[in-house]
Amino acid sequence: MTTSLDRASVELPPLASAPRRLLKHPLLMHHNRLAALVLVVNVLWAYASWPLSDRTLAHAALANLALAVLIRQQYVINLLFRLATSAPTHWPLRLRWTLGKVYHFGGLHMGGALAGAAWFLALTLRTTNRPLLAVSWSLVALLAVIVATALPPFRSRHHDTFEKIHRFGGWTALALFWTHTLMSAPGPLPVAVLALVTFSVALPWLRLRKVDVRAERPSPHVALARFDYGETPFAGSSTAISRSPLTEWHSFANVPAPGESGFRLTISRAGDWTGSFIDDLPPKVWTKGITTAGVANIEVLFRKVVYVATGSGIGPCLPHLLAAEVPSRLVWATREPRTTYGDALVDEILAVQPHAVVWDTSRRGKPDMVALACAAYRDFGAEAVICISNKKLTWQVVHGLERRGIPAYGAIWDS
Repeated sequence: MTTSLDRASVELPPLASAPRRLLKHPLLMHHNRLAALVLVVNVLWAYASWPLSDRTLAHAALANLALAVLIRQQYVINLLFRLATSAPTHWPLRLRWTLGKVYHFGGLHMGGALAGAAWFLALTLRTTNRPLLAVSWSLVALLAVIVATALPPFRSRHHDTFEKIHRFGGWTALALFWTHTLMSAPGPLPVAVLALVTFSVALPWLRLRKVDVRAERPSPHVALARFDYGETPFAGSSTAISRSPLTEWHSFANVPAPGESGFRLTISRAGDWTGSFIDDLPPKVWTKGITTAGVANIEVLFRKVVYVATGSGIGPCLPHLLAAEVPSRLVWATREPRTTYGDALVDEILAVQPHAVVWDTSRRGKPDMVALACAAYRDFGAEAVICISNKKLTWQVVHGLERRGIPAYGAIWDS
């Protein structure tokens, strides 16, 4: 299951120049650049529109909050991926490298939310109508809670609470926005924008349904869930499932098999919800929303790619390996792969990736994933590396490679 790349010590490429390394710093990732861009555009627009009327403040608040909501809509996300990945592979690598960062679109969400809340606060400070003032300050307080709990320190420690506040708080904020707008004698444009935002929020829930699931447990660490309810999602997409649809949702990468209907999800033990799913293997779960593109869809921008995965990160990689739309090489580090995931899954992987580097961490310890990725990238002649792992290792691999001039991609945990 290994090749000559299976070694812990590999000579790494030299670091890029200091200015290029600075641009690859995590604080300057494209997500944060997009958020900053939104804020700068708002500042410039405020300067150009000075002095600001109440109508201007209201329209600016609504426009930014609409951006924050609509950029997270699944159809919009899929459109962004389709546009970004339509570039041909003969385009300059530097341009394709940047287009591959399309999944950082969450920066537009963050920038719009911050700017919209600031504009609405400014409007509230100028409001004198008492009934309107009560609604305004209620909405300001709610927006402050939503923004504060979405910040990384709180979100990473209390993710379930963050999701509940974002969901129910967002619904309440939308209702208050409608109340405020209708009390302000709006024109047709604000009502139309609010109607569009409301439809966008409601659309995933209009597709809510309870479906059958056939799950097997190759080990106490993993469940393989199979679905076939009339939908075969595209490779590289994700599906949200739940056992309690109003309180908790979890997204997993879809693994469709070429020529077969339905799809699979690989669910590993990573908390109370996944642990309960693996232990109980429910016969039915809830699904909602639209099948949504994930980070690995950017593979088509490159002639060859290396997939780097640890543990159950193999799940999001597997549909791309099976589809073989782009020549790829797999580097997978995991504990006892056959014992944990079952012979059938491992054999399926090796059938399409006979030269894969499969590193058994239970026998050999944890490898230097940056070194293994560099070696695979060099020996395979790849143009990019896609890493699917936990947050710490993903960022270690992505930024470790990009500082050496290698295009690298991985989740940024911005939702």
